[in-house]
Amino acid sequence: MSSDSSGTNAERETGHLVYLDGPRDLEFREYPVPEPDPNAVVTEVVRSNVCGSELHVWKGDHPLKDCVLGHEAVCRISELGEDVETDSAGNPVEAGDLVAPVYFQTCQSCDYCRRGEFYACDNDYEHTGKSPDIWPHFHAPWGTHYYIYPDNHFYKLPEELEAHPNVAAAANCALSQVLFGIQEVGVDYNDTVVVQGAGGLGLNATVVANELGAETIVIDGVDERLDQAAAFGADHVIDFRELDTVDARSARVEELTDGVGADVAIEVAGVPEAFVEGIELLRKGGRYLEMGNVRPGHEVDFDPGKLTRKSIDITTAVEYDPWVLYDALELLANTIDDYPYDQLIDAEFALDEIDDALEASERRELTRATLIPSR
Repeated sequence: MSSDSSGTNAERETGHLVYLDGPRDLEFREYPVPEPDPNAVVTEVVRSNVCGSELHVWKGDHPLKDCVLGHEAVCRISELGEDVETDSAGNPVEAGDLVAPVYFQTCQSCDYCRRGEFYACDNDYEHTGKSPDIWPHFHAPWGTHYYIYPDNHFYKLPEELEAHPNVAAAANCALSQVLFGIQEVGVDYNDTVVVQGAGGLGLNATVVANELGAETIVIDGVDERLDQAAAFGADHVIDFRELDTVDARSARVEELTDGVGADVAIEVAGVPEAFVEGIELLRKGGRYLEMGNVRPGHEVDFDPGKLTRKSIDITTAVEYDPWVLYDALELLANTIDDYPYDQLIDAEFALDEIDDALEASERRELTRATLIPSR
C-alpha cells in the first residue's frame, strides 16, 4: 500500500501520536494505522523514552522544529511488508517480534551516502520532519504506532533484552552514539579517558571505555550522577562543586595520570564551556571527542593556540552509521547483568501524560522518563 492508497483507511484501526506545533505546544492527533509498503514495517510502540534532545525540541532550542516527536523506542512488529523477511542484520522476523529501529534513515543516494559516510546522510530527518497529515502519519515513535520505512534500519532485540524494553529503547541513541564516537576517536587498552558529564551519554561512554580496558575519570556536579558514575564502573569521579575551577580539575586529572593528562576526553555535558575545559585535561597529543554540544548558536571564548600547541586531535559525532545499533544491542545483551542500566530510566508515564514528563525532565526531577502508549 502506498501513500496514495488511502481508500481503505476507513477500515483500519486508529492510532494516536504526539505532534509538536511550535515550542511547548503539543497536540494529540488520531490517524488510521497504515498498511506497510512491500519493504516497510508497521509496529506498535512498546516503549519510547524522553531524551534530552526532545526536551530541547519542545523548548524550541533545537534545529528540528514542528514535527512528530520521539526517537528512542522499542516496538513490536504488527505487520510486515510482503518483501520483508529479516531485520537489517539478516535475522528472520515475524509479527510479534520486538525490534529497535534506528531513529534516522540513510537515503543511499546523497553525496555523503555515496562516500560511505552514512552517519552524515543529507536526508537523515526527511521522515521525522514530515507533517503527520502526510501518509503514513506515524513518522516518529511518540505514539501508539511507528512506521519503519524501507530506508530505516531496524534490529530484532536479543533474547536477553526482551525483559528490559526501557533499556533497549535507549540503545539507538546514547549507547549507539558513544559507541560510534569512541570507535572514531580511538580508545585503546590502558588509556585514561575523562568523561565530562554523567548523564545518559556519559554513563554509556563510561561503560564502553570500561569494556575496552580504559581507566575512566568522570566529572559532574550532581550527587546522584556521581553515584551513578561509580555504579557504572568509573575508576575515579571528580565533583566540580568541590574542585570548582578548571585549574583545580586539571590538576586532579594530572595527579591521576602521573602528571601527564588524559589520553582521551569525551564531552557529553552539552555545555560550551566544557569544550574549552576539555583541552586542559588532555595530555600532549591527546584525543578529544565532542558530542554533547549539538545546538548551534551557543558560543564560548576559545584560544585555538592551546589546541595547536598541545597537538590535540578533535573528533565530533552527532549520529552514527546505522549498523552500530546492532553492535550496541549486542553489547547490552552481553553486559546486562554487569551494569545497573535500569537506573537510567527512573519514571514511567502514559502517552497522554507527556506534558508532565517533559516538565519534570526540565526541572531535572528525573534522569530519563519512558512513555508507555498502552498504559
